[in-house]
Amino acid sequence: MEKQVILNATQLELTLKRLSHELIETHDTFENSILIGLQPRGIHVATRIKAQLEAILAHPIQAGNLDITFHRDDFRRRETPLLPSITNIDFSIENKRIILIDDVLFTGRTIRAGLDALLTFGRPSQVQLLALIDRRYSRDLPIQADYIGKTVDTLASERVAVEWKEIEGQDQVLLFTKEGNEAAQR
Repeated sequence: MEKQVILNATQLELTLKRLSHELIETHDTFENSILIGLQPRGIHVATRIKAQLEAILAHPIQAGNLDITFHRDDFRRRETPLLPSITNIDFSIENKRIILIDDVLFTGRTIRAGLDALLTFGRPSQVQLLALIDRRYSRDLPIQADYIGKTVDTLASERVAVEWKEIEGQDQVLLFTKEGNEAAQR
C-alpha cells in the first residue's frame, strides 16, 4: 500500500485551531454547548478541540466521550465481536447544543449510530457535527458535517487514517492507496 500525507503535524494543528475558532463564532462562550467525542477515534479530536477552546476562552468547556458500539448497524455482522469503549457523559444534555466530533466522516453510519446513542442520554436542543476529515462522495446516509477540517475526495478502496502523537507517535493524516488503483481508474 502506498501512503500519502494529507495533513502533517503543523497543518493538523492549524486545522484544529481554525475549527476551534469556527466553533466560537457559533457557540460564543459555550455556556449552553457541549463537545461529545465519538469513540474510539473522535475522542482525540474532541480532546484537542477542547484544549484549544479552553486556551482561547480561558474557562472550562464541558465535554464527554460517547461509545456507539451497540448502536452500530454492523454490530452482529462481524466475525470478531466489537469491544465497547467507555462512555463518559456525567452531565445532562437536555436542551443543550451538542457538537458531535469524529475524526473521519465516510459513509455516515458511525454518525447515525452516534445520534442513536446520544439520544439515550436525553433530548438536546441542537446537534451539530464536526469532522476532521470529510470523505465526500462516499455517503450511504444523508449526513453532512457542519464543521469540516479538510475535505478529501477518495476512492472506496482507499483508506484515511488520522494518527495522534499520543498513540502512534506522530500527528498526521494519511491516505492509504492500494498500488494499481491509478491504472484501474483509467
